[in-house]
Amino acid sequence: MIDKKLLTSLKENYQASETQRRQINSAANVILFESKKTIFALQRNDFKIASQKLSELEKSLAQLEKRFGSGRLQQEGSYRAAVEEYLESRTLYDIIKDHKIKPVKNLNLDYSGYLGGICDMIGELVRYATNLAAAGKFNEVAKIKKLAEDIMTQLVDFDMTGYLRTKYDQSRNHLRKLEQMAYEIKLRSKK
Repeated sequence: MIDKKLLTSLKENYQASETQRRQINSAANVILFESKKTIFALQRNDFKIASQKLSELEKSLAQLEKRFGSGRLQQEGSYRAAVEEYLESRTLYDIIKDHKIKPVKNLNLDYSGYLGGICDMIGELVRYATNLAAAGKFNEVAKIKKLAEDIMTQLVDFDMTGYLRTKYDQSRNHLRKLEQMAYEIKLRSKK
């Protein structure tokens, strides 16, 4: 027979954890959705909205960290997905605006979120470059391709495995799309 005090304690801990999980999932869903809206604003070159959203997202992430602690947050897949999406939007903003990726200050974010976000950001660079090409800004497309190449050159040294390897392989395919786009632009400009 199991000790009733043990069962009571287990039940209380389980219920508290489930309550936290639901709260974290709810907040993470908002962060994920707002991060996607930030990316969409960047694709439209709306840096004012993107900057505002990034600031709001950073406040939300800081509040979650203060409330639950980074260790508890990392236990939830929804939170990790939200952080990765946030980092995708943050790194896209930094690359487009300043041509470099900067660390996010005042947040305790792990390497997995950063690497996943950076890899996904390469795909967003393809969309951004496509929009630039459609607007006839071919020199800008070449700059975006160069930035993506520089990032991928540095990521190859990580020798990623598992989930991150899948992300890395996807980003390599996105780089190929940028290379193809730059090649086609070059061919057409010679005509």
